[in-house]
Amino acid sequence: MKSSIRTIRYNDLRLLIFRNVYEPAEDTFLAADNLIVNENDHVLDMGTGCGILAILAAKKAKQAVAVDINPQAVRCARKNAEANKLADKVDIRRGDLFQPIRRNEKFNLIVFNAPYLPSTTMETQSWLGRAWAGGPTGRQTLDRFINEAPHHLRKKGRILLVQSCLADFDNTLRKFHSLGFEARVVAFKKVAFETIVLIEAKSFIPTVRKRTRRGEKSEVSRVAVDQASGAN
Repeated sequence: MKSSIRTIRYNDLRLLIFRNVYEPAEDTFLAADNLIVNENDHVLDMGTGCGILAILAAKKAKQAVAVDINPQAVRCARKNAEANKLADKVDIRRGDLFQPIRRNEKFNLIVFNAPYLPSTTMETQSWLGRAWAGGPTGRQTLDRFINEAPHHLRKKGRILLVQSCLADFDNTLRKFHSLGFEARVVAFKKVAFETIVLIEAKSFIPTVRKRTRRGEKSEVSRVAVDQASGAN
């Protein structure tokens, strides 16, 4: 009988992947390869899956909090934190986005490999489906995250968000910009039928909003489009 638990490796990490838990793929590794943390950072890994990003962050950061709505992912991440001797630095919680985060709890870095692929309602109903299925436009969870994340970010904090071009990353940049963030594409990877982008948003800065005519893109959006266009 085929085992329901797989084992993968990323650099010096050995990770178990339980059944119905998202297995790290190109989008995960795009975030992992560009994950920079400082020793005093408090890091939040939203939608942690097997816990890879939280565990990588905890190797250097002061503490990492990992959240997932999938109970099997929570168990898997806990097992992996223990196996990599970082259980004391990774606080793993179950919940829907920021629901398990205390109102006054804030982080230097929030990272989220979001469910971003356009999908049907049926595809969002399984635990594994919730890890990748983003509703009809791919933005069902993305937009909720963008609206809630600023309330849990420290001054000079950052957000790293992974999504696909299929979910309109220019829209993501505009939304961050409208909330007073600097936002840009810092890395991207072309895969079979899409381009995966890693967006960095830096926390609240004074902004003078420039009026644009209807249909005209903001400066931050235009720069990001230019950066990602090399993936085509």
